[in-house]
Order: sequence, then structure tokens, then C-alpha cells
Amino acid sequence: MEWETAAQGFAAMGSEARLTVLRALVRAGGDGLTVGEIQDRTGIAPSTLAHHLKFMTAGGLIEQEKLGRTVINRADFDNLEHLATFILGECCADEKQKAANDG
Repeated sequence: MEWETAAQGFAAMGSEARLTVLRALVRAGGDGLTVGEIQDRTGIAPSTLAHHLKFMTAGGLIEQEKLGRTVINRADFDNLEHLATFILGECCADEKQKAANDG
């Protein structure tokens, strides 16, 4: 994953409201949630929610699918996994290097 892509993804999580929405979508799984269902679960006002969903879609955290007049929002689990791998990929590398040098 490119640094810029990772930064955009993490920035898209950068508010309590967006994290609340993301957690609701992660909990919903592959079925996703409509905007109304997200509102019910989070209590976020419609205009504010629309802004957050747009930002999160641009950051690659969620996918949206239009079904008639309904929009289904889903967490982009593949991209979330890539972000987790990116941030944890070098976990404890300095400790491992030091142990290898000391050993």
C-alpha cells in the first residue's frame, strides 16, 4: 500500500462520527446498511451523515451501491485489512532487529 493511500484512509477515519459510522458498518457485515439505518444506529443528522459518507467513500473505507432509490453502504473490508496490515506490518521490527544484533 502506498503511503498516500494509507494516509487518505486513516484521515477518513479521523473523527469520532466517522469512526462511529465505520463501526456500525463493520458490525453490519456484507449486507451493509442504508443511510436511514446508519442514522438510526448513530444518531447523526442526515446532512452531516451525507458529508461523512462522502469523505469515507473517497478515503476507501466504504463502498456504496445504489439499488433503485436506496443506497447500501458497506465497509470495504479488503481496504480496511490493507490499512491494518500497513500500520501493523512493522510491529516490533526495532525490537526484533535489536534482539538479532544482541544475540
